[in-house]
Amino acid sequence: MITTRTLTASDFDALHAAFVEAFSDYVVKLAPTREQLAEMLARRGWIPEASVAAFDGERMVAFTVNAIDGDSGYDSGTGVVPSHRRRGLARRLMDESCELLRARGCTRYVLEVIDANASAYALYRACGFTLVRGLQCWTFASDVSADAPRIASCARLDEERDIAPSWQNSDASLARTRDPRVILGDDDACAIVFPSNGDLPRLVVRRDARRRGRGTQLLRAAHASAGKPLRIMNVDERDRGIATFLEAAGARPLIRQLELVCVL
Repeated sequence: MITTRTLTASDFDALHAAFVEAFSDYVVKLAPTREQLAEMLARRGWIPEASVAAFDGERMVAFTVNAIDGDSGYDSGTGVVPSHRRRGLARRLMDESCELLRARGCTRYVLEVIDANASAYALYRACGFTLVRGLQCWTFASDVSADAPRIASCARLDEERDIAPSWQNSDASLARTRDPRVILGDDDACAIVFPSNGDLPRLVVRRDARRRGRGTQLLRAAHASAGKPLRIMNVDERDRGIATFLEAAGARPLIRQLELVCVL
């Protein structure tokens, strides 16, 4: 018999096992280590008691891991292990998640889904989610090295951002990270990179300093600092200027995601 309940922090090991199994045959295979999953959920603001899972006996077979920031909830991951699919578990957990988040004062529920995942997209639309924007993911590596000074913060350039960042690239998410970061730049441009995985959640150039090679220099410096290809995740595709810049710099598109929102 399948039962569902909210999670606690002590469920993390079971969640990790279910997460790896559920995403083993995903469009993009995900197999994070225990530490990598813990960091990902911490950055996104995971609240166990606002999350829910389905159990077959003692085994976790499906889950929806939710985060909260202000009056917004965020689905950090919904998955069902292969042996328990097509039983309505994902829909059941989404419905329960909406109830949990609503009870905690959330008025909107945000998630992302890879655009090639038609079944998941159909499920979320059936649950009341609507499409907000497309998000492009990129990778960047360069044989050309570059240096940039390290600085303490990018905050002084926040007003230079043209598009609101996605959930995991927001200021609140970056403030929750525990992995060491490197911040590069000066008064005209800055970049934030996580050497542990090459994640580049922030690259900003002052508007009156653009088209002078500053962005490309920072990309190359971030790549050199990370020592591995950069992951530039969830760039709002409505900003064609960013896409044009990344293409010209030599970045390659990886996957496209859709950001969906449900009004609770």
